[in-house]
Formats: sequence, structure tokens, C-alpha cells
Amino acid sequence: MDTTVTTANNEEKTWGGGNEPLGAGYGKMMMWFFIVSDALTFSGFLGAYGFSRFKFIETWPIADEVFTHFPFMHGNPQPMLYVALMTFILIFSSVTMVLAVDAGHQMKKTKVAIYMLLTIIGGLIFVGSQAWEWKNFINGEFGAIETKGGSILQFVNKEGKQIAIADFAVKQKDGRVPLRGNDAKWFMSDAETLPTYSVAEVQAGFTAHPDLLIRTEQLTDKKKKTILSREESVARLGDAKYVVEGANLIRNEYGNKLFADFFFFITGFHGFHVVTGIIINIIIFFNVLLGTYDKRKSYEMVEKVGLYWHFVDLVWVFVFTVFYLV
Repeated sequence: MDTTVTTANNEEKTWGGGNEPLGAGYGKMMMWFFIVSDALTFSGFLGAYGFSRFKFIETWPIADEVFTHFPFMHGNPQPMLYVALMTFILIFSSVTMVLAVDAGHQMKKTKVAIYMLLTIIGGLIFVGSQAWEWKNFINGEFGAIETKGGSILQFVNKEGKQIAIADFAVKQKDGRVPLRGNDAKWFMSDAETLPTYSVAEVQAGFTAHPDLLIRTEQLTDKKKKTILSREESVARLGDAKYVVEGANLIRNEYGNKLFADFFFFITGFHGFHVVTGIIINIIIFFNVLLGTYDKRKSYEMVEKVGLYWHFVDLVWVFVFTVFYLV
């Protein structure tokens, strides 16, 4: 009997949390469970990206050459600058969320509402910026050639500066006709979009500009893409199969196709989390205005949402590091 009591006492001292471990309520604990499981999901995605990049390290796109756009500065490359701005905005929204949670602990309704609104605005700016970045990534800027072997060829001048296909390709009447939905066969539902220029037009333009060279996706020891001689460039261009403009799940003008696949999937998955967080924050914001949590005498719901928002911000730090910095 004494042993049983002693064991029970020891268990009480060891646990001591009752039905609220670590002083956290049921809702907060469930949020932590979700965060841990979601973190494992993102870890799997980023791990797969890391393995793929390591396998194709010699042909992997260089981030500084891919993410160079900045609003209202077309033609003036700003590597990583806009991505850094997006990251700062998202991290700042995490700061305003901390202030909202702190104001909730002090039962200051007005401050909670203000900081929640700032958090929502920060999230909307980030999502809009990500959509703008996707648009530029999909549309591309310079264009490239895909060879019969699947390699990507880009065009540069003698100084090594990349040149857009539109700057030298020669327009020809080649009889190409886009296949529209109403012209397609019964088993073809989607229209096939043709690139702006054909392979023949690119080859003709390249021949007419003897100062142009071809740059392959193969990286040198200095982490720069390999530039071929004029003779080598002409020979490689003869193996051209398709003109690539921008990036999608099938072709990628920047280099290895897997880079675009991972970019769309991982940043899209994170963007979905941000949009979800914004929607939840909006709901909580209106609840704050209606005085729902004042009536409950607790702003714990703001803290729960804050945990999710901090997680989304933290995940982006890893995505930013893996995709843009490393």
C-alpha cells in the first residue's frame, strides 16, 4: 500500500501538468502537434530538393541569374534584392504578431487589432510579391534553346553578358500555326502554344551575329556557366530542338528542369500556408473588433494563431536559404 502511494506521488511530481501539460491548453497543444507534423513535411520536401541539387550540382541554375527582377526596374538586374525585401516584410509581420500577442496578454483590445491588421497587411504584401515573382519566373526574360539531349543553351556576347533571343532572332515565314482547341483532334483537349521564335529563326539570327556565343548549363570550378567558342557554339546550336521561353513543369530556360519543379511546388506549398494564415488572421481580427475575446477574458486564440504565423515565417527562412542563398 505504501509503495503504491509513493509511486503515485512520484508520478504526480514527475508530471504535475494535470490535463494541461506545460501549462498549455488543449488548443495550443494541438497547434504544436500540427506545427511539428508540418515541419516534418517541409523537411521532406527540402531534403528531396537537396538530394536532387547534389545529384545535378554541375547543371543546377544559379539563383543570382534567375531572381534578378525588381518592380519598375526592368532591364536593370538586381540579384536577390526583391527576394530579400519579401523576406524582410514577412519577418516584420512576425514581429507585429508578437506585439499583438503581448497586447492580448495585457487585454488591450485596440493594440491587438492594430498589430493584427499590420500582420495581415504584411502577409498580403508577401503573397502578392510571390505571385509577381512567379509571373517573372514563368515568363522568363532571355529565352534559351533545348537540345535533342535535353541540355539548355543560353546566348551571351563576347563579354559574357546574357543576350535575349528576341534581340537577335530573325523572323521568318515558316508556316507555323498554333494548335487551338477548336482545331484539335478529339483526343486533344488543350491548345499547344508555340514559342515566339522557331529554332530556324534563332539559328539564322545567331549566324548573322558573329559576336554571339553559347553558354551551357555546365558549371566551371568557379561556379560560372561554361562559355563555348564560336566554332563550338555553332556546332552545339546545330543540335537544337526547341526554343524555351521561361519556366514551367516541362521546360526551364534557366537550367535543370527539376529546379523549376521544386520551385513551384515548395514555394507554392509555403504560399498556400501563408494564404491560410492570412484568412485565419482576418477572422481573428474581426473577432477582436467584435470584442469576442474581451468577453472570454482571454486572448489565447491570438496566441494560437501567432504560433502558426511564426512557423510559416520560420519555414520561409529555410526555403529562402535553400533556394536563394546556398
